[in-house]
This record gives sequence, C-alpha cells and structure tokens, in this order.
Amino acid sequence: MVKSMSDMKSVREQIQSFPTGPGLYFMKGPKDEVLYIGKAKNLRSRVASYFQPASDIMESRGPKIVEMLNKVQTVDYIETETEVDAMLKEARLIKDIQPAYNSDLLDDKTFPYLEITTGDDFPGVYITRKPRAKGSRLFGPFASAKDLRAVFVELQKIFKFRSCKLEIEARNDKRRFFRPCILHSINQCVAPCGARIEKAEYKTIIRDLIKFLQSKRSTVLRQLKNEMEEASAGMDYEKAGMLRDRIRLIGKLDERGEPDEDVQPEVFAAEPTEALVKLQKILDAPNPIRIIEGIDIANIGGKEAVGSLVKFIDGRPFKAGYRRFKIKTVEGSDDYAMIAEVVRRRYKYALVGEELWPDLILIDGGLGQLHAAENAMQELFATEDKEIFSHREHRGHREFIKNLRIASIAKREEELYLQGSRRPLKLPRHSPALKLLQYVRDEAHRFAQHYHHLLRSKKLLE
Repeated sequence: MVKSMSDMKSVREQIQSFPTGPGLYFMKGPKDEVLYIGKAKNLRSRVASYFQPASDIMESRGPKIVEMLNKVQTVDYIETETEVDAMLKEARLIKDIQPAYNSDLLDDKTFPYLEITTGDDFPGVYITRKPRAKGSRLFGPFASAKDLRAVFVELQKIFKFRSCKLEIEARNDKRRFFRPCILHSINQCVAPCGARIEKAEYKTIIRDLIKFLQSKRSTVLRQLKNEMEEASAGMDYEKAGMLRDRIRLIGKLDERGEPDEDVQPEVFAAEPTEALVKLQKILDAPNPIRIIEGIDIANIGGKEAVGSLVKFIDGRPFKAGYRRFKIKTVEGSDDYAMIAEVVRRRYKYALVGEELWPDLILIDGGLGQLHAAENAMQELFATEDKEIFSHREHRGHREFIKNLRIASIAKREEELYLQGSRRPLKLPRHSPALKLLQYVRDEAHRFAQHYHHLLRSKKLLE
C-alpha cells in the first residue's frame, strides 16, 4: 500500500510552514498517536525528504519506514536552539513515548556527565554515566562521549587535577610516603595523593576548572590561538596542529545540556531493595510493595490539561506501563477533579479484571490531591460493586482493594500523606523509601510535562 498523492499533498502543505533551523519532528497517525520521532539540522528539508513524489523511500529507507509513512496523517515539530538540544530531547522523548517506529534509544543507555567530587578534601574529576547521589558538581549531559574523553585529556593537561579513584584525606600524614602515578611524572597531575600540594591550593585549581567550564573560556582560548599563530609563523606546524586540535576540542565543551533541564532519571535510580522493604513497613501493607503507579497533572490556566501515569515494578520504571490522559471532563484549573478523572479512567479497567491492581498509587500533591484520588476510587467501588462482586471470578478484587494503598507526596517540604491520616509523615531526607517515592513522583511530573509539551506543539514549556 502506498499513501495517496492527495494525502501526501496535504502533509507537504503542512511542511511548508516548518522552520529551517534545528529541532524535532513527530510523525503522527490516527488519534494523534506519535509513530516516530526524529531530529533534524534543518526541519523543513529533513521532513520534506520523506514526502517527495519522486523519491524511492523503499530503496533509501526500507519497508518499515514505508509502512510508517502510510499511517502518517499529520507531522508536528518542536524547534530547539541547537542540534545538541535536539539530540538530547529526542533521546528523552523516545524513552518516554516509545513510538512504534523508533528502534534506537529505547534502552536505558544514557549520555555521560563530567563530575567533580566537590565534597572531597581533594576533589576528583571523572567522566561518568552514574554520578554520586550527593557531594559532587555535574556538567552535562554531553552529546558525544568520544569528544568528552578527548577534551578531558586536554583539560587535565591545563589544570592538572586528579582523575584517580583513591580516597585522599588532608589529615592523612602518610601521604608524603606515597609514590604518585605516571600522570604526575608527565606533569598532568599535581599529585595530592603524595602530598605534593596543599588542600587550599588544590581547591583553587578546582575552582578555576569550574569557572572555566561555566564561562566562555575566552582567556584560555585567546592564549591558545596566540600560541598557535606563533607556532605557525615559526613553521612549527606540528605544534600549531596540536594547538588547533586543542582549541577545537575545548569548543566541544559547549555541546552539552544542563543537569536540571535535560534530566536522565535512569542515571539517578537507586538500588530499590531496601527502599521497598522500608516502604512496606511505612504503609503497613500486608504484602510486599511490588507495583507502584504515580499520577500527576499538567496544565496552564486549565488549557490543554493532561494527566500522566507511570508504572514502577520492583522499584524500577516499567515504560510499557506508562499512560497519558488528555483531560476530557474538567473545565478550568481544577487539579482535584483532573486527578479524579485520571483515577476513574485508569482503574475502571482493573475493576473488570483487564488490568492489574498496583500495590501503591502515589499522587503528586498534598492532602487535597490525596482525598480527590480516594473519593474517585470510592465512587468507582460504589458504582461497580453490585455488578462486579456478584460474579465469582471477581471475588478476588475485594482482597486487592483491601490491600491497595494510596498516598501523596508534596513538593518543597517533601511530606508524605497516607490514607486515613490528616497529618503528614516526614521521612528522613536520605531515607531510601523517600528517594524511591520522589523518583516515582518526579517521573510522573516529567512525563506529564513532556506530553503537555507535545500538545502545545511549537511553544516550549519551561
């Protein structure tokens, strides 16, 4: 089957209004379903290449893309400031939405960070995909691990920071007997391991490195360019070439995102075993907490409101269980009513045995949001009780409902509200159970915001 010429003409007319800068494009099928997400340096040119009458898509891109194009009804886009922004957002949205025709980026592979362990006496500098939970400063994520590794070498030549994993304490006098590694011998590390530098002096190096990473690096780049020109004038072309490559690599430091904006939740997932055991005790649940579903709402002034549901199994995200709900029955900015709608729409299927019950429903919000979810669930039970529970095959539902727990977690104070209690529970800041609940809550919030981002199409949602 090949898409008709009239259908192709309609899509091509949409594309004419696309910008010529970088961004993401979304191939959408019936009911606004996202079939495919791609990134482009030039949005108009890239998307138009799929729908040229003379192009042989089967030959150039294969049968799977032809199959996808035959389902496409609309194409949408989001502009980004740079190609790097487009790359990072593409990876995140593909993981979240999991379009049927995207085969890459669906796994848990992440982009690397540059981590500086500022909480240490002598901070180390590392390339990592699994940063510390606390006590470090992050830069990134970086679009290219290969470029980051290359520029890391150049940074170490300039700042001479340590990159080893040794535990180095300033109070340890035995350091002066320690023999530093070869990096000290080739003048690429100041060797705090061997007490070759004082703590305050080393901290100054780290402050200079952080300032360098934050700034435009103009002073260092100007110095390198002057050295390159001098080497070239003196016909030392090998040195000039080395300096040229160093300048290029330092420029790669700008090809990165920001930790708070380009969130990679997979990176910060903690080991959930201890958290789940503690959570069962906190919730006074008769059975282990295995399935957690988190719910959040996103809207601006009541417009284009959406709800999100994320599913965690054994403390880890189960992306196939993520759901999005375009709010249908609520007018204005009524978060409580929107939460109630999502709860009713999601759990009516569990009531008739078409979906599994979770062990915990976690609502993003405070006591009001918790009550909205509880009331919606009670309405469901009251409506369906006679019809469902009269059937023998559904008697097991009573046990599920009895064991089901509903809770909410409020931002800022990070207080946990539990079913049947008006007083919030304040868990210790570093509690594994709190960390897991925050992870579920933040995933639900982020997933709602990304879907809202799509509904708003060309307007970036901050």
